[in-house]
Amino acid sequence: MAVIVQKYGGTSVGSVERIQAVAQRIDQTARAGHSVVVVVSAMGKTTNQLVDLAHQITSTPSRREMDMLLSTGEQVSIALMSMALHELGTEAVSLTGAQVGIVTEAEHTRARILQIDTQRLQQHLDKGKVVVVAGFQGVSDRDNLEITTLGRGGSDTTAVALAAALPADTCEIYTDVPGILTADPRHVSDAQLMSEITCDEMLELASLGAKVLHPRAVEIARNYGVPLVVRSSWTEDPGTKVISPAHTPRVLQGLELVHPVDAVEFDTDQAKVALLRVGDRPGIAARMFGEIGRQEIDVDLIIQSIHEGNTNDIAFTVGQEMLKRAESVAHAIAPVLRSEPQNSQEAEVMVDPQVAKVGIAGAGIIGRPGVAARMFTALSSVGINIQMISTSEVKVSCVIDAEQCDRAIEVLCETFELDSSPVALSHVPMQEQPAVRGAALDMKQASLGIIGVPDRPGMAAKIFQTLAEKGICVDTIIQSQRCRVVDGLPRRDIAFTLPEADLEEAQAVLADLASTVAYGEVVVNRAIAKVSVVGSGMVGHPGVAAKMFSVLASSGINIQMISTSEIKISCVVDAEQGVKALQAIHAAFNLSQPQQMAVSH
Repeated sequence: MAVIVQKYGGTSVGSVERIQAVAQRIDQTARAGHSVVVVVSAMGKTTNQLVDLAHQITSTPSRREMDMLLSTGEQVSIALMSMALHELGTEAVSLTGAQVGIVTEAEHTRARILQIDTQRLQQHLDKGKVVVVAGFQGVSDRDNLEITTLGRGGSDTTAVALAAALPADTCEIYTDVPGILTADPRHVSDAQLMSEITCDEMLELASLGAKVLHPRAVEIARNYGVPLVVRSSWTEDPGTKVISPAHTPRVLQGLELVHPVDAVEFDTDQAKVALLRVGDRPGIAARMFGEIGRQEIDVDLIIQSIHEGNTNDIAFTVGQEMLKRAESVAHAIAPVLRSEPQNSQEAEVMVDPQVAKVGIAGAGIIGRPGVAARMFTALSSVGINIQMISTSEVKVSCVIDAEQCDRAIEVLCETFELDSSPVALSHVPMQEQPAVRGAALDMKQASLGIIGVPDRPGMAAKIFQTLAEKGICVDTIIQSQRCRVVDGLPRRDIAFTLPEADLEEAQAVLADLASTVAYGEVVVNRAIAKVSVVGSGMVGHPGVAAKMFSVLASSGINIQMISTSEIKISCVVDAEQGVKALQAIHAAFNLSQPQQMAVSH
């Protein structure tokens, strides 16, 4: 029979009655002849209560002692769950993270898993026992035996990592919602359950604030081909399948520290069109890309940088065969995109007929602040200047001169220790795949705009490497198209979003760096929200961006920044309009309709 890993979160085991109910579900699975590993979180609000206790003692508890304290919450849960199973007549044994063989790096409160020794776990399974494991925790190594915790979402990570190490036939994540929904039901009352979603789509949504699954757990599932399903612990409904790519064997050593980049991708059949000094008001992007959509022009990357005065720059890439049509549309529409129709200078159209897009792709990019910086540093080391930057949770793409593409591929393969031949990421074929799978809203973001960065190789690398060294995770990165000459140097603006919690430290880093990089002021905006649509079906479906921009415009919502990838479109808007924006795009893409799709194998 099958090896099944089940994970139950804090609300699922929040009381004695809930533990007993969960034990009955586990008992049924075991009696069906399956080998069962159960990962549980601390009961209910136990972790928050332990944190409060610590802060009653000291305002600055050491990270080591916090790990020692917080790890006790899960130990209560595993002992009670094992007792409940014994009462049902099912043999069970409880094991802490250390006892089950989870070895982590020596980073208290945020450790990543290095390896899992499954010998003891397998011995218990071979004896027919249910093994109940404490989630969220491990041990740093066999010499000093320091207890470590994995950070937020650690029990999800524990469960999927165990499933990868065994390997298990499936990993079931039980929670208090029926599965993955098309949007946060707290903001969108008619959000619908998805029957399935790809790992890449889930990574994007999880990183944008969808809290059902932690991105680290999805990353492991994607890297090791773990069959994953998210279900409600309150019902027998099937939940949502998270579809992994075809499994390719990977070593389990350095489980969460394997190569963060799977592939270097490139496209030399690209051209760039930029409109400078377009009006900064609702409807500009909608009008422009609406016309492009009507002309059936398939747009790849779209970038809108921070505003300058009452104007913005918008740039996009297209296939070279589409360039003449795209250029004609841009020139035709430029007069009506000026900032003040009565007395303003007309928007300027810039065209580069030969550019290349190079990118790094892989689930390991997420949550690792140094990966994008390494890419920028590698490109600058061979004198390659970056014209456009587009980032997502699973990819960083740069537009460069076409003639430099071969050198860029070579240096990126060297940097990330990949084969010299770029490999395209595999996508699981799906039937009747919608262009947009879900929508997400991140209200915990801030934006920083660095004005007047010298336009030469290495500047972006220097900025983002310094931020990475401080552990600051940058989200969306956008480089302006407008180039100004100041003190004899061409300069551009670079803007990015980041978690609001990291804003003050990022400001301090940039203040120290200003004398080295010689840029101008740093513009801060704390009151932003990022609204996004995600879907693998966007590929080959032109018009998705135009529809999103049009919906926001009709709702009177101004777009401050735009960034796209192949499967995501993100817009930065005023924080006070974030929920309204989410609700509008959710309705526009018919996400409130039940999604019925099947995977084709």
